[in-house]
Amino acid sequence: MIAILDLPEVRQRVSPLTVEDYHRLGEFNENGKRTELIRGIVIEKMSKSPLHATIASRLFKLLLPLVPEGYTARKEEPLTLRDSEPEPDIAIVKGSDADFARSHPTTAALVVEVAVTSVELDRELALVYAEAGVEEYWIVLGNDCAVEVYRRPVNGVYQEKATILSGRELPCRSVPGVSVALEQLFA
Repeated sequence: MIAILDLPEVRQRVSPLTVEDYHRLGEFNENGKRTELIRGIVIEKMSKSPLHATIASRLFKLLLPLVPEGYTARKEEPLTLRDSEPEPDIAIVKGSDADFARSHPTTAALVVEVAVTSVELDRELALVYAEAGVEEYWIVLGNDCAVEVYRRPVNGVYQEKATILSGRELPCRSVPGVSVALEQLFA
């Protein structure tokens, strides 16, 4: 079955929102669901499976003590980008919490999305994050016990992509001192 947004005649009639317009909306849509803005389109956030929640929580706990001075870790908090305002599972940004009291970060050193049922969407987000200059992007493949790693954004495209399997160490090249033993993550 073809997705309705794949039809050119429908895509031309979609009314995209700017980030500024999106900020004027309420936190919840008319159905009481949380949303995020991706490429000018308001998308309802997906519910989280137990596997997704467990991996995201475990990874945040593993990363938090490793975050160096001058960086801050954020969990499920917005990044304000050119035409999107995603809420990644984890982001490590340069600066302190106080730096973002009046506006969300506009890029990150590291963004992590946990993908249990959303792998294709999270792979599409690689373009959004690369365009925003996110230095490193990880997609944690919960069902496969692996992590797709995207690095070196140039002109809106990551130049490096690798898949790291469980049992290996995953060093973050964009945040000094941050490294994750995937065996611990997928235990």
